[in-house]
Amino acid sequence: MLARNEPVVYYPMKKLSCIASFLILLIIFQSAVFASDLKREKRMADEIIDAIIDGDAIFLKSNDDEFLSIFTEADEAKGIAIILHGRGFHPDWQDAINPLRVGLVDFGWSTLSVQMPVLEKQAKYYDYVPLFPEAIPRIEAAIAYAREQKKTGQDSVKVVLIAHSCGAHMAMAWADVDSFESIDAYIGVGMGATDFKQPMKHPFPLQEIKVPVFDVYAENDYPAVLKMAPERLSMIKKAGNKKSGQAIVSASDHYYVDKGDELTHIIGQWLDTL
Repeated sequence: MLARNEPVVYYPMKKLSCIASFLILLIIFQSAVFASDLKREKRMADEIIDAIIDGDAIFLKSNDDEFLSIFTEADEAKGIAIILHGRGFHPDWQDAINPLRVGLVDFGWSTLSVQMPVLEKQAKYYDYVPLFPEAIPRIEAAIAYAREQKKTGQDSVKVVLIAHSCGAHMAMAWADVDSFESIDAYIGVGMGATDFKQPMKHPFPLQEIKVPVFDVYAENDYPAVLKMAPERLSMIKKAGNKKSGQAIVSASDHYYVDKGDELTHIIGQWLDTL
């Protein structure tokens, strides 16, 4: 009930209509800002599908959208490695992702390289943070597909998640709503990469991950990745899985330019310990 002498404000219908229109436009604008650039995704898919030599292009579904993935099958596979690329790239990116998705087959692992949400080329870490939740259903769809590939009688076949750079941030966003217990191991490559004066919004909960964790980074990685390496190792040890560990790729940068084979070898050898 209004107090005596309290002014009552009446909004004309025209003004209310303007306010409603503004709110609707704001919601649409925010959705557009925080949604993956699907047109850019399609352009990249169109460019790489015909160029795929090893593996098969497949389209998985996330909510109402389909996204490109590349499945490369190994003979008598020990498991399936789901691969998440870094910021703004694609599932056949030449410097780190293609060597992993093709090279791990030689170690007896089928691979599923997944297109993650992307923004315009100039987008920075803080631009991507609101986009992380959009990666969650994609990761879930990839895990579901990987599980479906397990043939009858091959219950020992494992599903592992490999995430590079921004892909690692997206993997951690997925972990906030799901559990690493739904996979058999996690490999983070170049974890903690952000942009200048843009510190991480959420710390990695590595001490809470009970499945085997492998932390890989480059000798000449970004300062944030290098600075956090001892802390990441400490958290991994605190989780208590004896198969977990950390490794450095010598003479490499964050993007593993010309070092994709070395990266693949280090990861492949660790996968053999599972």
